[in-house]
Amino acid sequence: MNQLGVRWTADQVLALAPDAASRKAGSRLGSSGPWSDAGCDDAGALWGLCKGSGSRPYRTVVDLAGAGTASTCSCPSRKFPCKHALGLLLLWAAEDPVVRAGTEPAEWAGEWVRGRRERAEAQKEGATAEPGGAPAEKTAGPEAARRRAERRAARIEAGASELEQRLTDLLRGGLAAAEREGYGYWEETAARMVDAQAPGLAARVRELGSIPSSGPGWPVRLLEECALLHLLDGAWLGRARLPADLATTVRTRVGLPSAPAGPAVHDSWLVLAQYDQSDGKVTTRRIWLYGQGTGRTALVLSFGAAGRAPEISLPVGLAVDAEVLPHGGAGQLRATLGERFGAPHAGGALPQGGGVTQALEAYGRALREDPWLDFVPVTLGGVVPVRAPDGEGWQLVDADGRLALPVASAAVGRPGLWKLAALSGGGPVAVFGECGHGGFQPLAAWGPGSGEPIALA
Repeated sequence: MNQLGVRWTADQVLALAPDAASRKAGSRLGSSGPWSDAGCDDAGALWGLCKGSGSRPYRTVVDLAGAGTASTCSCPSRKFPCKHALGLLLLWAAEDPVVRAGTEPAEWAGEWVRGRRERAEAQKEGATAEPGGAPAEKTAGPEAARRRAERRAARIEAGASELEQRLTDLLRGGLAAAEREGYGYWEETAARMVDAQAPGLAARVRELGSIPSSGPGWPVRLLEECALLHLLDGAWLGRARLPADLATTVRTRVGLPSAPAGPAVHDSWLVLAQYDQSDGKVTTRRIWLYGQGTGRTALVLSFGAAGRAPEISLPVGLAVDAEVLPHGGAGQLRATLGERFGAPHAGGALPQGGGVTQALEAYGRALREDPWLDFVPVTLGGVVPVRAPDGEGWQLVDADGRLALPVASAAVGRPGLWKLAALSGGGPVAVFGECGHGGFQPLAAWGPGSGEPIALA
């Protein structure tokens, strides 16, 4: 099979850029001038030499096969993909003759591609090995892992009990005390949760610290968040009595790693959205997929640490023939991208859009299964982006103008919102995004008769 599949558009290539500066620099390298000895093969590899400021050209390789688009380059950049990889992809997308098709990779390029694919295959075999099939020297692994899990669970239990006492003290002293304590109190509490190996609890405690003095009504918001945190603490401490799916959700919410728990789902998965979030230490890439045959929505997460971008990268608007492995938990949409059966190809059927009422109902149903859920993925059909009555924000209004869904404040002012307004031109459009208590975060949109979503994130 030709792993290169359909040629991407320039927008789909540039959507892989880690930031605006890389997007701009990559665009400048999307011409044949600085490139030499470039080529691509039928297995999904691209390579080329790009002249830089030094005497030696940079060696750039891109692999489109496997779990996601990956690249390497001899340049000193710590961004992935770097500007040279973006430029090479732009040349390939434009079918520039400098990229000779159907050729054998240069030795330096072939060595990296083979090594990457061999490591991926080894990881796959290790993940799918039958019980008892591990080498003799690894038979102690499961028992050691069980003991580590027990020790961590005990630490989290101690941390949750301490957090419960701190919440009790806060409510006993009155919420006004939270304003007097300042953010340092919450940061110290969060650090205690990190020590307890409960990063999920730590993140929620830090969110509490940002609420006091955050504007009118902050005591109500603080009380609501304290109640959710108390509910999570109690659920962890009483997890043995919970249904299996809910117990898995609780483990995930306190910060324990999630693993695939269901059979693989093979489908043609349309890439609806991809965007990155960073806490300064780890970059999390969120990729929303829509199964065109099954109608399922899946969230694939990829992580990058120490300034490195996550490895998995998929262009919005294309589809990939692949298996995804769903994770466990009540109402969980997270999945791991499994075996791919080709490179991303032209997308097909888009998800069926509903109205504002359906979006709110979907979020309500999801909250019954996971009370700590921040949002659910929804597609709105036939909505119009308009300014809010107060002039401070935006809304997505049903075509009949009767119901409106506020756009999340984090999205206001970003380029994606203006792209949405321009696409609409005052008319109805379909929008995919995340709907939750903070409003609607638009991530992709397509106009009437359009078969390709436009990335907004």
